[in-house]
Amino acid sequence: MITRFIRHLDPVPLLGVLKSYSRGEVKGDLQAGLNTALLAFPQGIAYASIAGLPIQYGIFGSIMAALVSPWFSGSRFITPGPTNATAAMVLATFPTLGLITESERALGMPLVLLMVGSFLICGALLQVANLIQYVSRSVVTGYITAAAVYIIVNQVPKVLGLTLDVPPGSNILALAWYTVAGLGTFQLSAILISALTLLCYLAIKRFRPHWPVVAVVLLVLSCLHAGLDYGGVYARLDGPVAHASAIQPDKWALSWPVLNPNWTDFGLVALTLSFLIALESISIGKTIAARSGQRLDGNQEILGLGFANIFCGLYQGMPAGGSLTRSQLNWSSGARTGLSNVYSGLICLVGALTLGQLTGFIPIPVLGVLVITIGISLINRKVIRVVWNTTNSDRTVYLVTVFSALTLRLDFAIILGTATSILLFLRKAAQPELMEYGQEEAQRFAPEEGQAATTEIAIVHVEGALFFGAAELFRDQMRRVCERQNQKVVILKLRNAHHLDATSVLALEELIRYMQETNRQLLISEVRDEAMRIFRNSRLLEVIGEDNVFADDANNPTLSTSLALRRAMKLLDGEEAEVKIFVGGSHRHDEPQPAPQEKS
Repeated sequence: MITRFIRHLDPVPLLGVLKSYSRGEVKGDLQAGLNTALLAFPQGIAYASIAGLPIQYGIFGSIMAALVSPWFSGSRFITPGPTNATAAMVLATFPTLGLITESERALGMPLVLLMVGSFLICGALLQVANLIQYVSRSVVTGYITAAAVYIIVNQVPKVLGLTLDVPPGSNILALAWYTVAGLGTFQLSAILISALTLLCYLAIKRFRPHWPVVAVVLLVLSCLHAGLDYGGVYARLDGPVAHASAIQPDKWALSWPVLNPNWTDFGLVALTLSFLIALESISIGKTIAARSGQRLDGNQEILGLGFANIFCGLYQGMPAGGSLTRSQLNWSSGARTGLSNVYSGLICLVGALTLGQLTGFIPIPVLGVLVITIGISLINRKVIRVVWNTTNSDRTVYLVTVFSALTLRLDFAIILGTATSILLFLRKAAQPELMEYGQEEAQRFAPEEGQAATTEIAIVHVEGALFFGAAELFRDQMRRVCERQNQKVVILKLRNAHHLDATSVLALEELIRYMQETNRQLLISEVRDEAMRIFRNSRLLEVIGEDNVFADDANNPTLSTSLALRRAMKLLDGEEAEVKIFVGGSHRHDEPQPAPQEKS
């Protein structure tokens, strides 16, 4: 019975990789691991600062997550460790548990992470990754936007050297009010080193954009800060600048959870953190996997993150999820297997053991400026524009999530946003017009096992609702169609596709970019007025090109696809091609055709 319960999971998938691990894979993984470690080490410092924890918790968390998670997840698409979103959640929720100071947060962290890891492992066993697709992308976008604002507002006092007395658990608006009220307590020494940090950061981004900017800024400004202090500049202003606490590797030991009488409150915070980690990580992993033309096993990834968080709790770490920047860097650096993350963790471990004491020379204002730049980078204007301009439902969910985060708490915001998203869909699903199509999702496509050498054009009929809950199924089905070796052009027929939203638009954009990267072309035909409006407002037309989108003509139902087919043959430069029409679980073969002749 237990075997049947967990048969969808591989206990240690990385062991299978080791059995056939080649020299080329070792080289690719080592290079990716080194590049990722150079980013993970300084990011760990910054994320611990965001969470209000000693900076060693960010470093140790990066190490443990990278060393543990890959053995249970197995893929190269998610690089685990501290993230902006989880750090902001810790910052916002721990005061409600009575954990105010760094030492109090550090004391409560093992219990929270043990609960987080347990929730994630149970979620993997229950296959909750299959339910993540029913959370709209608008919820994630709204939460990330609000978290970015919270991070920025929280770091301003550190940058300006302000002395504030902010009540524990204050929301973003209250924190901003106390910051404005306390501007008169600024410290000139902090402002000076903060200004120099910003100038250094902008110069590196402008003239050396490929450098590891966070690491370089920390190194340069720590040296410059020491020079200013030694030269008496701070003494002539208004005193010394506060420093971060140094990492003490010799005190890195097993840290058992301390039971708390308010364990139910801890459990609620841990449950929200678990939901956020799963939601954020699966979204990141599927995006990168789609670009690679592969499929992500979400439940396996959640299992790995569960064990990673347990070990982070036991060894002075902080919540670990999938990091967007590190995951993208790991993949783009040529990672071949999940061992690239293990190498990254080992390199960070060497760095912590050899350079840990030097972190005590990092000025707090320097960290504050870097954290603010990270927060600003989280505000993705392109995705926000897609969410805002696509449908009223997406806009409403986004606003509810952001507003509740600003006025209440971040953990409440993600719950309210998710509930609003589901309620709006249920309302939409209850409309009579959907009865005709029955909310069916896009049909399963089954390409043939053998593929002819002839260049192929696929015509795909998409039917049913393409809302956020069906977007993942749609993406997987389209990937299976597009991965055919000789497939050069795919024509999507969208006349019977309904309820497109931001999530489905972003899935389409990922598909378009994947096909462009593999020298293929996507065309869309039979686009109705509502879908065309969504494409235009979300700027998807700019991504695919207006010449590759064909509006539906109610008076001539076949005209749109005929024009798309003519466009496909033009893209193939008149090359003979075999047209395959995908309907349901099969497709019909037509004879190779020349370019269609225009009818008079």
